[in-house]
Amino acid sequence: MTPRDASDDSRWSDLDRPPLNAAALRRGLVRDGGLWREVEVVRSTGSTNTDLVALAAAGKAAEGAVLVAEEQTAGKGRLDRQWTAPARSGLFFSVLLNPADVPAARWGWLPLLTGVAVATGLSRAAGVDTALKWPNDLLVTVGGEERKAGGILAERAGNAGVVIGVGINVTLREDELPVPQAASLALAGAVSTDRDPLLRGMLRSLEEWYGRWRAAAGDPVVSELQETYAAGCATLGRVVRAELPGDRSIMGEAVAIDGDGRLVLATGEGVQEPVGAGDIVHLRSV
Repeated sequence: MTPRDASDDSRWSDLDRPPLNAAALRRGLVRDGGLWREVEVVRSTGSTNTDLVALAAAGKAAEGAVLVAEEQTAGKGRLDRQWTAPARSGLFFSVLLNPADVPAARWGWLPLLTGVAVATGLSRAAGVDTALKWPNDLLVTVGGEERKAGGILAERAGNAGVVIGVGINVTLREDELPVPQAASLALAGAVSTDRDPLLRGMLRSLEEWYGRWRAAAGDPVVSELQETYAAGCATLGRVVRAELPGDRSIMGEAVAIDGDGRLVLATGEGVQEPVGAGDIVHLRSV
């Protein structure tokens, strides 16, 4: 994980996309008694998730480690999809958590918790309305159309750790979008695209929500996580198609998020079926 030298090419000279200030981020986030213990910023790497999982496995990273990359060349999304973007056009970071005092059966809430924290932090810092698409996408509205501006990926790190990766498109322009359904905070009319306060806002919100969830032993009701996620979830109240492992799919109305963080679909056969993993396609509002 060696930072690339600034003389490698001209990508680092884009004045509209200044580099993150690692020292200022540490001053703003690392404090006695806080969750975040170290914040490292690298210019380029394949995947912050892959790197942080490896560091945790080698005993070189502990809970509260934050790894941020100005550019990811092999960023990962769900189902092994690639997540790439121009250098310094977004925020690409991973954090290491160790919720040992929470029953492992409740760890499935961590990606949803991160979604709530990211949406809350960005709403405060960027002044842009955001919504959550179950299970791990951040949506913004551009020209009256919902588009994906970010995603979340959680991976186990050994027996006791979880690495959560977040990718947010911040200043991506229309001609830089990987697919027409993508978007960025800038395209959604964000009042600020300064990545330093955006990152601090997301990490402070994540620290707050993680602390609340752990204090409740991971109970999604007591911590108010289940209620808050449902309130911000754009998937609920829509007819959706769930594309499941094994080339199976279900269509129905998304009616609830259950106590395990699963999406509950009411099918045309009158059955309520929980979905724990899969791709969700929004079809229409009810």
